[in-house]
Amino acid sequence: MPELPEVEVVRRGLDAHVTGRSITAVRVNHPRAVRRHEAGPADLTARLLNTEIVGTGRRGKFLWLVLAGGEALVVHLGMSGQMLLGPVTRTEHLRIATLLDDGTALSFVDQRTFGGWMLADLVTVDGTEVPEPVAHIARDPLDPRFDRDAVVKTLRRKHSEIKRQLLDQTVVSGIGNIYADEALWRAQVNGVRLADTLTKPKLAAILDHATDVMRDALDQGGTSFDSLYVNVNGESGYFDRSLDAYGREGEPCRRCGAVMRREKFMNRSSFYCPKCQPRPRR
Repeated sequence: MPELPEVEVVRRGLDAHVTGRSITAVRVNHPRAVRRHEAGPADLTARLLNTEIVGTGRRGKFLWLVLAGGEALVVHLGMSGQMLLGPVTRTEHLRIATLLDDGTALSFVDQRTFGGWMLADLVTVDGTEVPEPVAHIARDPLDPRFDRDAVVKTLRRKHSEIKRQLLDQTVVSGIGNIYADEALWRAQVNGVRLADTLTKPKLAAILDHATDVMRDALDQGGTSFDSLYVNVNGESGYFDRSLDAYGREGEPCRRCGAVMRREKFMNRSSFYCPKCQPRPRR
C-alpha cells in the first residue's frame, strides 16, 4: 500500500498540472470506485462537472484536490490506485475518467478496487484545513507543524509495541509498514519493544529516522515493488534499491552482517536484524 512518500510524489505531480484547471467531463466506470461517496456516482459526477481545482493537499497517506467552493475531492489510493495524467494505454482497470479544460485526461486506475474518490467538506483542525474524513488523522513527520516532542510524550504513555504505535495514524500519520521497519532498523530498536519502555531520546530518534527515511524515499520517487504504484506519468519509484530492512529476509544486515529475519506482526511482515535489533526479554 502506498505510504507517505508515494502519496506525496503523486500530490506534487498533480499540483503542478491540475491546479487552476476545471473539470469538463466525468465518467464513473465502476461503482466501487465511488462507494465512499454516499450520495452515489451520479451526484459525484454532477458536482465535479465544471468545477475548478484550486489546489492539492495531503496528510499522511490521504490525498485530496481542493475545489472551488470549499469542498475537497478526497482520493484514497488503497493498495493499487493510480492518478494518471494523459492517455491510459490499458483501460481494463480504468475506474474513473475525467477531462480537464486544457484537454488533459485525469484518470483513476485501480486494479484491486480498494481505493476510490469521494467529495467532502473542508474543516479547520488545529489551524489547518483538511477534508472532514481526514480530521481525525494526526500530522505526519513532513508536516511543517509536526510536533515531534508532543508525539514522544504520547508514545511514552503507550503500553504497546512501538511498531504498532508508529502504524497508528491517530498518533503519527504517514508511516506504514515499510518505513516503520526502516526507521526501527536505523534506530536499532526491535518493533515489539513496548513504547513506554523506551527513553524520550530513543523515541525522538525513531521519529527522526522515520522523517529522514521518508525524505530519502521521496527524493527517489517512492518505493515500487511492482507496477501498481506509479507517479502521475506512470513511472515507478526506485527507493526499493535502498531499503536496509524491509524485504531483506535471509540477507546480511548492512550494518553488522547478521542474517536479517522476518516475523509476522499485525497481519503484516516485520523485517529486522536479530543482532542490531534484539527482541526484548520476556
